[in-house]
Order: sequence, then structure tokens, then C-alpha cells
Amino acid sequence: MAGSKEIRAKISSVTNTKKITKAMEMVAASKMRKAQARMEATKPYVEKVKRVISHVAGAHPEYKHPYTQARDTVKRVGLIMISSDRGLCGGLNSNLFRKALPQLKAWQDQGVEVELALVGNKAQSFFRSYGGNIVATVADLGDSPHIEDLIGMIKVVLDKFDSGEIDEVYLASNEFVNTMTQNPTVQKLVPLAASDETKSTHWDYLYEPDAKTALDLLMRRYIEATVFGAIVENASCEQGARMVAMKSATDNAGEMINDLKLSYNKARQAAITAEISEIVAGTAAV
Repeated sequence: MAGSKEIRAKISSVTNTKKITKAMEMVAASKMRKAQARMEATKPYVEKVKRVISHVAGAHPEYKHPYTQARDTVKRVGLIMISSDRGLCGGLNSNLFRKALPQLKAWQDQGVEVELALVGNKAQSFFRSYGGNIVATVADLGDSPHIEDLIGMIKVVLDKFDSGEIDEVYLASNEFVNTMTQNPTVQKLVPLAASDETKSTHWDYLYEPDAKTALDLLMRRYIEATVFGAIVENASCEQGARMVAMKSATDNAGEMINDLKLSYNKARQAAITAEISEIVAGTAAV
């Protein structure tokens, strides 16, 4: 058993750690409320754009946009992976990677090459060690990301799709369910699929100035809005996961302190008992 001095030093160290994790929990809770407000402000626009695009994909226009047409063979896909820049957020990033890796393996088994566009330092660190063809990266977006910081990365992926270098584009991100639950998802961005309610329609929109100009702009805006919405939502997931992780760490530190105090009291009692025994033995010898 460690001596009382060592146990006392460890109690002090764990107590300081507990103060840090408690402070980080409170900061994460504050940031999560702000991140949720940004997410709620972003969602209506993203959902509306998705609905419009779904209607466009289900229409029967004279001009068929390339983003609405599936290709005969898929030889290469692009995957946009959204992670956090910092750690200490539980299994948020690792759960997302575990969700994506089986899909990556399935593509590889089919002979399909994968090109990665990575958002966040954690994804970059993971895939540089795991392996993969990384074509674009962006990191350090902060707590208030701006869509201007993402346009370059998205353009790289879409330009490759336009030129025929990749045949499909997917998005891997975390979906915010509640503070305790974040759901990792992998969804197809391009080519777009029509919703069930528009599959049987036989109408089209009137475009101004023309269908190609309007749809080219609209499709790009849809991709940008979807990726940006996923990044904002991932920020909420990150702060929620960090708050839960820090609360768990704080609770564990409290339990450890209680156990150490019990060990300290036992060591102190053992030392006192040993001293009394020595005194009694010395007295008996005299």
C-alpha cells in the first residue's frame, strides 16, 4: 500500500483534474446552447432547399441536369467526412469512423476507388494513418463556421464529379438527436434521388433565364447548404458529447477521490497502530 504522503499528493492531483473537467463541462454546456441556436437557425433553409431539389429531381424537364442522373458504372466515389477539430468529446469521431469504414471496405471489395474530402483535424489525423486518397481538407473552422471556408473544398469534389473523375458523392457526418445521443450517418449527395411523393409526377418548373443556368446554380447551392448544415449540426454534436464526457470524467474523479481518501485513512490508521505497538513493545521491554 502506498504511503499517506503519496496518497495525499494523488488526492490533490485528482482534485485539480476534477476542477478542470467541471469547468470544461460548464463551458461545453454554454457552447452547446449557442451551437444549437445556430443549428436551428440553419435548418429551415437547408430543409427548404432539399425539398425544392427533391421536386426538381422528380420533375420531367427538357434539360436533365447531370446531378440528377445516375451513371451506368461507378468506378470512383467521393466521400466528404465531417469530424471535430478537438478531442475530449467521447466516442463522437470514432463512432463516425466505425460507421464509414464498412462502407469504404465494401467499395474497395467492389473495385471502387474512394477520394476523401476531410473536414476537421480528427478526420485528417485518422485517415492519414489509416490510409486513403485525400483530395481536399479544411480544418480549424471554430465554433462559428462560415460557408465561405467550405466552398473551396466542395468545389474540388464537384469539379471532379463534373469532369467524370468520380461518379458519386457521399457525406458522412453526425446527426444531432439530443444531448446524450448523436447518430453517425452516411448519405448520398450526388446523384440526387427524387422523393417518393414526386416520383409519379409529370410536370416541370418554368426557369428564368433558362433551365441550365438556374439548375447549375441551384444544385451547387444545395450541395453547399447540405454540407454547411451538416457541419453546424456536427458542432452541436461535438459540444453535447464533450459536455457528457466531461460530466462523466468529473463523476469518476469524485469517486476516485473518495476511494483515495478511504485508502489514506486506512494508511494513516495503520501508521498510528504501528506507532502504538512500538510504544507498547518498548514499555514492556523496560
